[in-house]
Amino acid sequence: MLVNSLAILMGLVVLVWSADRFVLGASAVARNFGVSPLIIGMTILGFGTSAPEMLVSGVAAWGGNPALGIGNALGSNIANIALVLGVTAILAPMVVKSNVLKREFPMLFVVMGLAAVLMIDNELGRIDGIILLSGVVVMLWWMIRLARQPHAAGSEPLDEEFDAEIPDDMPTGKAIFWLVLGLVLLMASSRLLVWGAVNVAEFFGVSDLVIGLTIVAIGTSLPELAATVSAALKKEHDMAIGNVIGSNLFNILAVLAFPGIIMPSVLAPEVMNRDFVVMTVLTVALFLMAYGFKGKDGQINRFEGAVLLAAFIGYMVVLYFSVVG
Repeated sequence: MLVNSLAILMGLVVLVWSADRFVLGASAVARNFGVSPLIIGMTILGFGTSAPEMLVSGVAAWGGNPALGIGNALGSNIANIALVLGVTAILAPMVVKSNVLKREFPMLFVVMGLAAVLMIDNELGRIDGIILLSGVVVMLWWMIRLARQPHAAGSEPLDEEFDAEIPDDMPTGKAIFWLVLGLVLLMASSRLLVWGAVNVAEFFGVSDLVIGLTIVAIGTSLPELAATVSAALKKEHDMAIGNVIGSNLFNILAVLAFPGIIMPSVLAPEVMNRDFVVMTVLTVALFLMAYGFKGKDGQINRFEGAVLLAAFIGYMVVLYFSVVG
Protein backbone atom coordinates (compact mmCIF):
# COMPACT_ATOMS: atom_id res chain seq x y z
CA MET A 1 0.00 0.00 0.00
CA LEU A 2 2.90 2.36 0.80
CA VAL A 3 4.44 1.68 -2.60
CA ASN A 4 1.14 2.43 -4.35
CA SER A 5 0.67 5.67 -2.41
CA LEU A 6 4.21 6.78 -3.26
CA ALA A 7 3.56 5.92 -6.91
CA ILE A 8 0.47 8.14 -6.93
CA LEU A 9 2.30 10.99 -5.18
CA MET A 10 5.38 10.76 -7.40
CA GLY A 11 3.22 10.40 -10.50
CA LEU A 12 1.23 13.53 -9.65
CA VAL A 13 4.33 15.61 -8.83
CA VAL A 14 6.11 14.68 -12.06
CA LEU A 15 2.87 15.00 -14.03
CA VAL A 16 2.34 18.58 -12.88
CA TRP A 17 5.98 19.58 -13.45
CA SER A 18 6.23 17.94 -16.86
CA ALA A 19 2.95 19.52 -18.00
CA ASP A 20 4.38 22.94 -17.14
CA ARG A 21 7.60 22.18 -19.08
CA PHE A 22 5.59 20.89 -22.04
CA VAL A 23 3.45 24.03 -22.18
CA LEU A 24 6.51 26.27 -21.77
CA GLY A 25 8.36 24.59 -24.61
CA ALA A 26 5.37 24.40 -26.94
CA SER A 27 4.36 28.03 -26.45
CA ALA A 28 7.97 29.24 -26.88
CA VAL A 29 8.36 27.25 -30.11
CA ALA A 30 5.10 28.65 -31.47
CA ARG A 31 6.06 32.20 -30.52
CA ASN A 32 9.47 31.83 -32.17
CA PHE A 33 7.68 30.84 -35.37
CA GLY A 34 5.52 33.96 -35.28
CA VAL A 35 2.24 32.62 -33.89
CA SER A 36 0.24 35.33 -32.11
CA PRO A 37 -0.03 35.23 -28.28
CA LEU A 38 -3.84 34.99 -28.42
CA ILE A 39 -3.75 31.92 -30.67
CA ILE A 40 -1.05 30.31 -28.51
CA GLY A 41 -3.03 31.01 -25.37
CA MET A 42 -6.33 29.70 -26.68
CA THR A 43 -4.89 26.53 -28.22
CA ILE A 44 -1.51 25.42 -26.84
CA LEU A 45 -2.07 26.58 -23.26
CA GLY A 46 -5.58 25.11 -23.18
CA PHE A 47 -4.33 21.85 -24.67
CA GLY A 48 -1.28 21.76 -22.42
CA THR A 49 -3.14 22.15 -19.14
CA SER A 50 -5.32 19.20 -20.19
CA ALA A 51 -2.33 17.07 -21.22
CA PRO A 52 -2.21 15.24 -17.84
CA GLU A 53 -5.86 14.22 -18.15
CA MET A 54 -5.36 13.10 -21.75
CA LEU A 55 -2.34 10.93 -20.97
CA VAL A 56 -3.90 9.45 -17.83
CA SER A 57 -7.14 8.68 -19.68
CA GLY A 58 -5.33 7.01 -22.57
CA VAL A 59 -3.03 4.97 -20.32
CA ALA A 60 -5.94 3.88 -18.12
CA ALA A 61 -8.03 2.76 -21.10
CA TRP A 62 -5.06 0.95 -22.63
CA GLY A 63 -4.57 -0.90 -19.34
CA GLY A 64 -8.19 -2.02 -19.26
CA ASN A 65 -9.56 0.64 -16.91
CA PRO A 66 -11.65 2.99 -19.10
CA ALA A 67 -13.88 4.02 -16.18
CA LEU A 68 -10.87 5.65 -14.52
CA GLY A 69 -10.32 7.80 -17.62
CA ILE A 70 -14.01 8.71 -17.85
CA GLY A 71 -14.07 9.64 -14.17
CA ASN A 72 -10.90 11.66 -14.67
CA ALA A 73 -12.48 13.68 -17.50
CA LEU A 74 -15.73 14.52 -15.70
CA GLY A 75 -14.10 14.85 -12.29
CA SER A 76 -11.46 17.24 -13.62
CA ASN A 77 -14.14 19.49 -15.12
CA ILE A 78 -15.98 19.51 -11.79
CA ALA A 79 -12.74 20.23 -9.93
CA ASN A 80 -11.75 22.97 -12.40
CA ILE A 81 -14.94 24.92 -11.77
CA ALA A 82 -15.76 24.21 -8.14
CA LEU A 83 -12.30 23.70 -6.62
CA VAL A 84 -9.96 25.70 -8.87
CA LEU A 85 -12.19 28.73 -9.48
CA GLY A 86 -13.68 28.50 -5.99
CA VAL A 87 -10.27 28.72 -4.31
CA THR A 88 -9.06 31.33 -6.81
CA ALA A 89 -12.07 33.61 -6.31
CA ILE A 90 -11.71 33.43 -2.52
CA LEU A 91 -8.06 34.47 -2.81
CA ALA A 92 -8.59 37.06 -5.55
CA PRO A 93 -12.11 38.00 -6.78
CA MET A 94 -12.18 38.10 -10.57
CA VAL A 95 -13.67 40.46 -13.14
CA VAL A 96 -14.20 39.08 -16.66
CA LYS A 97 -13.98 41.49 -19.59
CA SER A 98 -12.93 39.36 -22.56
CA ASN A 99 -15.29 39.10 -25.53
CA VAL A 100 -13.49 35.89 -26.55
CA LEU A 101 -14.55 34.16 -23.34
CA LYS A 102 -18.15 35.19 -23.89
CA ARG A 103 -17.99 33.39 -27.22
CA GLU A 104 -16.28 30.35 -25.68
CA PHE A 105 -19.09 29.78 -23.19
CA PRO A 106 -21.64 28.85 -25.92
CA MET A 107 -19.03 26.52 -27.44
CA LEU A 108 -18.65 24.80 -24.07
CA PHE A 109 -22.41 24.21 -23.84
CA VAL A 110 -22.50 22.86 -27.41
CA VAL A 111 -19.67 20.43 -26.64
CA MET A 112 -21.36 19.30 -23.42
CA GLY A 113 -24.60 18.76 -25.34
CA LEU A 114 -22.77 16.66 -27.92
CA ALA A 115 -21.20 14.51 -25.21
CA ALA A 116 -24.57 14.07 -23.50
CA VAL A 117 -26.20 12.87 -26.73
CA LEU A 118 -23.39 10.39 -27.37
CA MET A 119 -23.41 9.04 -23.80
CA ILE A 120 -27.14 9.11 -23.03
CA ASP A 121 -27.36 5.39 -23.88
CA ASN A 122 -24.84 4.71 -21.08
CA GLU A 123 -22.23 3.56 -23.58
CA LEU A 124 -19.03 5.15 -24.80
CA GLY A 125 -18.14 3.38 -28.02
CA ARG A 126 -15.47 3.75 -30.67
CA ILE A 127 -17.70 5.85 -32.96
CA ASP A 128 -18.52 8.12 -30.00
CA GLY A 129 -14.81 8.55 -29.31
CA ILE A 130 -14.03 9.33 -32.95
CA ILE A 131 -16.80 11.96 -33.05
CA LEU A 132 -15.48 13.58 -29.87
CA LEU A 133 -11.89 13.57 -31.12
CA SER A 134 -13.03 15.08 -34.43
CA GLY A 135 -14.60 17.82 -32.35
CA VAL A 136 -11.11 18.76 -31.13
CA VAL A 137 -10.11 19.61 -34.70
CA VAL A 138 -13.25 21.69 -35.22
CA MET A 139 -12.73 23.45 -31.89
CA LEU A 140 -9.09 24.30 -32.67
CA TRP A 141 -10.11 25.67 -36.06
CA TRP A 142 -12.84 27.76 -34.42
CA MET A 143 -10.47 29.09 -31.75
CA ILE A 144 -7.81 30.07 -34.28
CA ARG A 145 -10.43 31.75 -36.46
CA LEU A 146 -11.78 33.59 -33.41
CA ALA A 147 -8.31 34.73 -32.35
CA ARG A 148 -7.56 36.02 -35.85
CA GLN A 149 -10.61 38.27 -35.96
CA PRO A 150 -9.52 41.91 -35.91
CA HIS A 151 -10.15 43.90 -32.77
CA ALA A 152 -9.19 47.38 -31.73
CA ALA A 153 -5.82 47.75 -30.05
CA GLY A 154 -6.18 47.22 -26.33
CA SER A 155 -9.79 46.08 -26.63
CA GLU A 156 -9.08 42.40 -26.03
CA PRO A 157 -7.64 41.86 -22.52
CA LEU A 158 -6.68 38.25 -23.22
CA ASP A 159 -4.24 39.29 -25.96
CA GLU A 160 -2.15 41.37 -23.56
CA GLU A 161 -2.39 38.80 -20.76
CA PHE A 162 -1.18 35.94 -22.95
CA ASP A 163 1.56 38.14 -24.38
CA ALA A 164 2.90 38.74 -20.87
CA GLU A 165 2.87 35.02 -19.98
CA ILE A 166 4.47 33.47 -23.07
CA PRO A 167 8.31 33.49 -23.08
CA ASP A 168 9.74 35.63 -25.88
CA ASP A 169 13.46 35.18 -25.28
CA MET A 170 13.84 31.38 -25.23
CA PRO A 171 15.98 29.90 -28.05
CA THR A 172 14.15 27.43 -30.26
CA GLY A 173 16.56 24.60 -29.39
CA LYS A 174 15.92 25.02 -25.67
CA ALA A 175 12.17 25.28 -26.27
CA ILE A 176 12.17 22.01 -28.24
CA PHE A 177 14.18 20.36 -25.44
CA TRP A 178 11.55 21.29 -22.83
CA LEU A 179 8.76 20.28 -25.22
CA VAL A 180 10.18 16.79 -25.78
CA LEU A 181 11.27 16.24 -22.16
CA GLY A 182 7.89 17.38 -20.89
CA LEU A 183 6.07 15.00 -23.23
CA VAL A 184 8.26 12.01 -22.29
CA LEU A 185 7.84 12.65 -18.57
CA LEU A 186 4.10 13.18 -19.03
CA MET A 187 3.79 9.71 -20.50
CA ALA A 188 5.96 8.08 -17.84
CA SER A 189 4.33 9.82 -14.88
CA SER A 190 0.80 9.15 -16.15
CA ARG A 191 1.61 5.46 -16.38
CA LEU A 192 2.98 5.50 -12.82
CA LEU A 193 -0.07 7.39 -11.53
CA VAL A 194 -2.56 5.02 -13.17
CA TRP A 195 -0.70 1.97 -11.86
CA GLY A 196 -0.81 3.27 -8.30
CA ALA A 197 -4.42 4.45 -8.55
CA VAL A 198 -5.69 1.11 -9.90
CA ASN A 199 -3.87 -0.78 -7.14
CA VAL A 200 -5.34 1.49 -4.47
CA ALA A 201 -8.83 1.01 -5.94
CA GLU A 202 -8.42 -2.75 -5.85
CA PHE A 203 -7.03 -2.66 -2.28
CA PHE A 204 -10.00 -0.69 -0.90
CA GLY A 205 -12.59 -2.24 -3.19
CA VAL A 206 -13.43 1.14 -4.72
CA SER A 207 -14.49 1.46 -8.35
CA ASP A 208 -12.14 2.88 -10.97
CA LEU A 209 -14.80 5.55 -11.65
CA VAL A 210 -14.67 6.92 -8.09
CA ILE A 211 -10.86 6.88 -8.04
CA GLY A 212 -10.90 8.80 -11.33
CA LEU A 213 -13.44 11.31 -9.99
CA THR A 214 -11.46 11.97 -6.80
CA ILE A 215 -7.74 11.29 -6.42
CA VAL A 216 -6.86 11.32 -10.10
CA ALA A 217 -9.16 14.20 -11.07
CA ILE A 218 -7.94 16.45 -8.25
CA GLY A 219 -4.33 15.55 -8.96
CA THR A 220 -4.51 16.22 -12.68
CA SER A 221 -6.31 19.52 -11.99
CA LEU A 222 -3.32 20.83 -10.04
CA PRO A 223 -1.79 22.50 -13.16
CA GLU A 224 -5.05 24.41 -13.67
CA LEU A 225 -5.12 25.38 -9.99
CA ALA A 226 -1.55 26.71 -10.09
CA ALA A 227 -2.03 28.53 -13.40
CA THR A 228 -5.41 30.01 -12.45
CA VAL A 229 -4.38 31.25 -8.99
CA SER A 230 -1.18 32.72 -10.45
CA ALA A 231 -3.09 34.52 -13.20
CA ALA A 232 -5.70 35.88 -10.78
CA LEU A 233 -3.09 37.19 -8.35
CA LYS A 234 -1.48 39.02 -11.28
CA LYS A 235 -4.95 40.45 -12.04
CA GLU A 236 -5.05 38.50 -15.31
CA HIS A 237 -8.64 37.53 -14.59
CA ASP A 238 -9.63 36.73 -18.16
CA MET A 239 -6.75 34.29 -18.46
CA ALA A 240 -7.74 32.67 -15.16
CA ILE A 241 -11.26 31.97 -16.43
CA GLY A 242 -9.94 31.11 -19.89
CA ASN A 243 -7.66 28.42 -18.45
CA VAL A 244 -10.67 26.65 -16.98
CA ILE A 245 -12.99 26.98 -19.98
CA GLY A 246 -10.29 25.87 -22.41
CA SER A 247 -9.30 22.95 -20.22
CA ASN A 248 -12.92 21.82 -19.81
CA LEU A 249 -13.45 21.92 -23.56
CA PHE A 250 -10.41 19.71 -24.15
CA ASN A 251 -11.41 17.39 -21.30
CA ILE A 252 -14.83 16.67 -22.78
CA LEU A 253 -13.65 16.23 -26.35
CA ALA A 254 -10.16 14.74 -26.10
CA VAL A 255 -10.01 13.12 -22.66
CA LEU A 256 -13.39 11.38 -23.02
CA ALA A 257 -12.51 10.31 -26.55
CA PHE A 258 -9.58 8.09 -25.57
CA PRO A 259 -11.51 5.55 -23.47
CA GLY A 260 -14.12 5.27 -26.21
CA ILE A 261 -11.58 4.72 -28.99
CA ILE A 262 -9.14 2.52 -27.07
CA MET A 263 -11.58 0.42 -25.03
CA PRO A 264 -15.31 0.93 -25.66
CA SER A 265 -17.33 0.26 -22.53
CA VAL A 266 -20.72 0.41 -20.83
CA LEU A 267 -20.95 3.35 -18.44
CA ALA A 268 -21.97 3.01 -14.82
CA PRO A 269 -25.43 4.60 -14.35
CA GLU A 270 -23.90 7.17 -11.97
CA VAL A 271 -21.89 8.71 -14.81
CA MET A 272 -24.91 10.32 -16.46
CA ASN A 273 -27.31 10.38 -13.48
CA ARG A 274 -24.87 12.03 -11.05
CA ASP A 275 -21.50 13.12 -12.40
CA PHE A 276 -22.56 14.59 -15.75
CA VAL A 277 -25.45 16.40 -14.04
CA VAL A 278 -23.11 17.93 -11.43
CA MET A 279 -20.72 19.07 -14.17
CA THR A 280 -23.58 20.65 -16.10
CA VAL A 281 -25.03 22.48 -13.09
CA LEU A 282 -21.61 23.87 -12.15
CA THR A 283 -20.99 25.00 -15.73
CA VAL A 284 -24.32 26.86 -15.79
CA ALA A 285 -23.46 28.45 -12.43
CA LEU A 286 -20.08 29.58 -13.78
CA PHE A 287 -21.77 31.04 -16.85
CA LEU A 288 -24.23 33.04 -14.73
CA MET A 289 -21.40 34.35 -12.55
CA ALA A 290 -18.80 35.17 -15.19
CA TYR A 291 -20.66 36.05 -18.37
CA GLY A 292 -21.74 39.61 -17.62
CA PHE A 293 -25.19 40.62 -18.82
CA LYS A 294 -26.56 43.93 -20.17
CA GLY A 295 -23.12 45.11 -21.21
CA LYS A 296 -21.65 44.75 -17.73
CA ASP A 297 -18.45 42.87 -16.90
CA GLY A 298 -18.90 39.45 -15.37
CA GLN A 299 -17.36 38.74 -12.00
CA ILE A 300 -16.81 35.98 -9.46
CA ASN A 301 -16.63 37.42 -5.96
CA ARG A 302 -15.49 35.78 -2.73
CA PHE A 303 -19.00 34.70 -1.75
CA GLU A 304 -19.54 33.01 -5.11
CA GLY A 305 -16.12 31.41 -4.80
CA ALA A 306 -17.10 30.05 -1.38
CA VAL A 307 -20.33 28.67 -2.87
CA LEU A 308 -18.36 26.87 -5.59
CA LEU A 309 -15.90 25.43 -3.08
CA ALA A 310 -18.74 24.30 -0.81
CA ALA A 311 -20.36 22.57 -3.81
CA PHE A 312 -17.12 20.70 -4.47
CA ILE A 313 -16.84 19.58 -0.85
CA GLY A 314 -20.47 18.48 -0.94
CA TYR A 315 -19.85 16.47 -4.09
CA MET A 316 -16.86 14.75 -2.46
CA VAL A 317 -19.09 13.87 0.51
CA VAL A 318 -21.68 12.35 -1.84
CA LEU A 319 -18.96 10.24 -3.48
CA TYR A 320 -17.71 9.14 -0.06
CA PHE A 321 -21.15 7.91 1.01
CA SER A 322 -21.61 6.22 -2.35
CA VAL A 323 -18.61 4.08 -1.42
CA VAL A 324 -19.23 3.40 2.27
CA GLY A 325 -22.99 3.21 1.92
